[in-house]
Amino acid sequence: MKRKKLLSVLLVAAIAVGAFTGCGGGSAALNDGEEMQEVDVDSLAFPLKEQATITGMTSFPVGTESEPNNRTIFKRLEEDTNVHVEWTAISSDQWGDKIKLNMANLDTLTDFVFTANFGDSDLLNYADQGVIINLEDYIDTYMPNLKAVFDKAPEYRKMCEDENGHIWALPWIEQLGSEKTAIQTVGSMPFINKKWLDFLGLEMPTTVDEFEQVLIAFKDNSKELQKEFGIEGDIIPMSCIINDGGQDPAILINGFGEGYGDVDMGKHIAVTDDLKVICTSEQEGYKDGVAWLHKLYSEGLIDAEAFTQDWATYVAKGKSGRYGVCFTWDVANVDNLTDWVPLKALKADTVNITPQNGSFTSGFDRGRCVVTAKCEQPALVCAWLDQMYDPFQSPQNNWGTYGEDDDFDIFELSENASGEKMLKHAPLGDASPVEVREAECVAGPLAILDEYYDVYVTCPDDAQYRLDWIKDYYTDDMNHKYVYPNVLMSADDTEDLNDLATDILSYINTTKAAWIMDGFTDADWDAYLNELDDYGIEEYIGIYQKYLDEFYK
Repeated sequence: MKRKKLLSVLLVAAIAVGAFTGCGGGSAALNDGEEMQEVDVDSLAFPLKEQATITGMTSFPVGTESEPNNRTIFKRLEEDTNVHVEWTAISSDQWGDKIKLNMANLDTLTDFVFTANFGDSDLLNYADQGVIINLEDYIDTYMPNLKAVFDKAPEYRKMCEDENGHIWALPWIEQLGSEKTAIQTVGSMPFINKKWLDFLGLEMPTTVDEFEQVLIAFKDNSKELQKEFGIEGDIIPMSCIINDGGQDPAILINGFGEGYGDVDMGKHIAVTDDLKVICTSEQEGYKDGVAWLHKLYSEGLIDAEAFTQDWATYVAKGKSGRYGVCFTWDVANVDNLTDWVPLKALKADTVNITPQNGSFTSGFDRGRCVVTAKCEQPALVCAWLDQMYDPFQSPQNNWGTYGEDDDFDIFELSENASGEKMLKHAPLGDASPVEVREAECVAGPLAILDEYYDVYVTCPDDAQYRLDWIKDYYTDDMNHKYVYPNVLMSADDTEDLNDLATDILSYINTTKAAWIMDGFTDADWDAYLNELDDYGIEEYIGIYQKYLDEFYK
């Protein structure tokens, strides 16, 4: 890859180029990313004999502890490693804007970015500009924990590599099931209020027509439901957030036409059984499914605020007990577990669940953490970051820890069957899984493999019941063979794809929302397909097809 070295002049001016004293003594040239900085591996044994200081950038959830070093996890890491991190901490709601500014300014650039969450284009652009360094040699030399993960599951290393074999970021990996039982196969899951069904004497719907009749019954019996369950506010037969991947109702239309639906809000693609990439929102089944959603909306069965509400509003109404049907990752975040059950795939022309693209290899984020070109001691930084991949540390970074000063612990320190220490998930009670974890976890790069459960950590209760939901309600109806895999495209193809996606995805999503609200005609549909052609949908699909062909070559 040709590197433009945009930062090289600034780095020369700001940092003494030539030699510096590394952590373990001795001299090493400033690492520009072309060659690995070599230090004595023994000098990186933790805890260090003398305290070292490195700099990092991270985000924190709104309303939680803003100083990373006040979090128990980072306090323990400093004690265990004798490495002090000077953090630049940014609220998650401001991260998107501020991280771009900080990455472009040498004065605000830190040694590493802990919760970068960079997309492929960001990653490749920063690599091409010389802002970040490649890490494959550091992984093999100074990161034994991550190397062990890659050795056990080599597919993850491949998913991190660019076309030249370079690794530009450290990944986040969370295995919870695999293939068609993986927890990520169904994102926005439909839930139905079983308490309301039982009160009204209704059967669980299995077809789109039966589902519509259930929603009508919720609407027609709203006063009875309000009185019986003490509900303040209007009854909402079905609520969702249109075009929000986590709360969109796309799974409902999987049964129309060919049965692909349109579950991938970020790409709008699926893979056929003969390994062809298709645009799901061009299929006849999509057309029929959106027309049906408009019918529901026109009958007053879908929340009028479904096109505009944010997560906070959506949850507030759910916690008020006003929903008959809702969509989310876990209904406990919107209402409660007791009164709700997942809704199985509905039959229209067929019965089918299309798994999320990339889900067969479970949870994966390629661009979670980067080491920058400003870093003077990349070997030390990588060795410290490797602690995040320790099998006992990763679950804590991901979910939370034990021995907190407050009233709640995510984990209890326990023992596995061999008598070795193990993290045991504490009961969540009525607490929201999201909120309690955000208060304790630090996210960042980590890896949790399926083989870790009941050895280093127990499977979280909310993950286990969601895995059960996937297996019991959806896996048997996943009739297609493939999902689009996690691949890192070339910089040029990534740029071309992003340019095409800007118009294509915006047009698809805007049109979908308008059609659900206002309806559409066959002439509108034809004009829509023509517009997608003009936006370059064939080239868009062609790029995806190129990498799918290479993946299965």
